[in-house]
Amino acid sequence: MNDTLAATRRSLHGIIELLIAGPQYRLYETIRLTVTPQGIAGAKMPIAIEATELVTPQGRYPLTGSYRALAAVAGVEPGGPDGLYADTSGVSADEELQVDPAAMSLVLGWIKLGDSALRAFAPTQDPVLWPEHFDLGIVVDDVNYGISPGDDAHPDPYAYVGPHTPRTGPFWNASFGAQRAVGELPTAESIVEFFEQGRHEAAV
Repeated sequence: MNDTLAATRRSLHGIIELLIAGPQYRLYETIRLTVTPQGIAGAKMPIAIEATELVTPQGRYPLTGSYRALAAVAGVEPGGPDGLYADTSGVSADEELQVDPAAMSLVLGWIKLGDSALRAFAPTQDPVLWPEHFDLGIVVDDVNYGISPGDDAHPDPYAYVGPHTPRTGPFWNASFGAQRAVGELPTAESIVEFFEQGRHEAAV
C-alpha cells in the first residue's frame, strides 16, 4: 500500500497545485484551499476534488489521464503559482495521474478527520490546506498544529505539532517538533488530545 499511497498522494498534490491553487492564484492572488464535507476545494476557485473526481461548474470528471488533459476539460490553464514557493509537488502538466480509490479515500478521510479535530481544538481558527507542503494547519501562539497526508520523511499520514522555537524532550520526536501517525490517532478526539498535549509541552 505504501507505493500506491505515495503515488496517489503525489497525484493529489499535483492536482491541488496545478489545477486549483495555481489557477486560483492567477485570478484571486491566494493559494489557500479548504476542506469540504465531500473533499477538498479552492478557497476562491469553484473547483473541488471529491473521491476520485474533479468537480467543476462544468461537470464532474474522473481523475485519469494527464493533468493537462484534465485541466482542458475543467476549463483551466494548468500550472502552479509560479515563483511563489520552491517546494513544489514536482509534477509536470503532461504527467499521467495515478489515483487509487482506496488510497484516495484514506487521504481524504484523514484530512477531513483532521479538519474536525483542528476546529474542535481551536474553534476560532479556520484551518487552511496549503498546496506547498500539502498539509492542513493552523497557528496558535507561535505553534503550528496540523495534518499531513504523508511525505518523503514520513510516508504514512500523520498529525503534527511544530513550535516556531524548537523544543526538546521525549514528546518531540521529529525535526520540526512532534508527529503521530494515522494508526496512533484513530479518532478526531485522539487527534485533539495530541494537540492538547503538544500545547502543554510547548508551554513548559
